[in-house]
Amino acid sequence: MAKRGIITIDQRLCKSCGICIEFCPRKVLAAEEPLMKAVVARPEDCTACLLCELYCPDWAINVEEAGDVR
Repeated sequence: MAKRGIITIDQRLCKSCGICIEFCPRKVLAAEEPLMKAVVARPEDCTACLLCELYCPDWAINVEEAGDVR
């Protein structure tokens, strides 16, 4: 069974670098106009791989495992 994740992004800490968007293999994150800060665009596709959290240089992202998806 696939894991599922819940992503939260602290917009106060996000510096609009886009690293999290580039590293997400499932394209869960996107940049929001006008400041181009990261937002969770497709939360249902998150597999809790933690790459966005790992590579965020500002520690603005938190991923929690939500359990298995059937």
